[in-house]
Amino acid sequence: MNQRIPEKIHIIGSVGSGKTTLAMKLSMQLHIPYHELDNVVWKRFDTGDMRRTPEERDTYLKRIVNSDKWIMEGVHHKWVTPCLQNADVILFLDTKLSIRRFRIIKRFIRQKLGLETANYKPSLKILKDLYSYNTVFEYHSKPEILNMLRLYDNKLMLFKSDMEVINYFKQLM
Repeated sequence: MNQRIPEKIHIIGSVGSGKTTLAMKLSMQLHIPYHELDNVVWKRFDTGDMRRTPEERDTYLKRIVNSDKWIMEGVHHKWVTPCLQNADVILFLDTKLSIRRFRIIKRFIRQKLGLETANYKPSLKILKDLYSYNTVFEYHSKPEILNMLRLYDNKLMLFKSDMEVINYFKQLM
């Protein structure tokens, strides 16, 4: 295939949709660094996380977006316009709600058992919050995001799974 392989990729979807896993796989496959929007929002310390000011966050985001190649992933959508404008392609992971719920519970168990790392201390409160947020995403945030992304229809692609995306990129190579 003679289509150009995108070098600036924005991945958006809910908690448990497979964004981070997909970003890591694409990063390895395409040799492009990936970034988590959560790490743009938060400064990570051993003693705990500290939220960046909006100005710090935007400056950090701009530095990434102005680089030659990047994969950005996250659920944030209200302040990521620079990513959306500069992306070669925007991938919306529209994984089924039931699959996302299962993944959230599975991740929580794996984190509690020490089999998976987390940027936060896994607690029942966080599990409940993620589970609740996932439902809010499905019925409120997702329609809002899809409406917002209509501005970028020419580079927006919707996928139901990360394997659909991986297979798409394999065809480009």
